Amino acid sequence: MGLNYQIGRKGETMARDFLESKGYRVIKSNYRCPLGEIDFICEDGKTTVFVEVKTRSHTHAGAPEEAVHLRKQQKLYRVAQWYLNEIHYRGERPLRFDVVSILTGVPSGEPSLKIFQNAFEA
Repeated sequence: MGLNYQIGRKGETMARDFLESKGYRVIKSNYRCPLGEIDFICEDGKTTVFVEVKTRSHTHAGAPEEAVHLRKQQKLYRVAQWYLNEIHYRGERPLRFDVVSILTGVPSGEPSLKIFQNAFEA
């Protein structure tokens, strides 16, 4: 496994703890379908939330959340649609897309975690 994979998996572990500390209930981790993957599917109150996690050790190429560009958003939307079809979703609950941004290479030594709720529209 490559370094980026290891950083990503460590970030997802931190993100899960972070989400749970904010009251999210994780329903699925690393949901996969033929169209791709979503890091977490959660419940936040009565809302179903699809969460993408981006972890970076520096900001030389931009902040982690900036990696969730339009093409990535479209892919996440298609994967979410697949999941919703799979569970026979009929509009019973509100839906949202969140992004968790993790920056590990910060001067304090402690990773910086931020959540961007409703990061983009479906």
